[in-house]
Amino acid sequence: MKVRKGKMLKIFVGESDRYHGKSLFELIVKEIREEGLSGATVIRGIEGFGKSSNIHTTHILRLSERLPILIEVIDTNEKIDELLHVLKKYLNMGMFVTLDNINIIEKIED
Repeated sequence: MKVRKGKMLKIFVGESDRYHGKSLFELIVKEIREEGLSGATVIRGIEGFGKSSNIHTTHILRLSERLPILIEVIDTNEKIDELLHVLKKYLNMGMFVTLDNINIIEKIED
């Protein structure tokens, strides 16, 4: 087993958030891939609220296209720092991020 230092970036957006008419979360995932990071996971929330305090939910009577989307990215400190520089153009589009220092545990074949 090998343990190395890294960072976990969590990016929060709304499902209907757009950047120049295109889906914001899809653009972000494309940027992550183009920057050569090891991967990204997109998680669609079933309920949430943001600055407006309006609750968005998948409840059958209150279908919403404004559900929360979480994009998680784990990689080396350097790659995450470079990615943040690339993604800063989206910060005024309703996106916010959290960043955590983590230990990445990898299995090494015997």
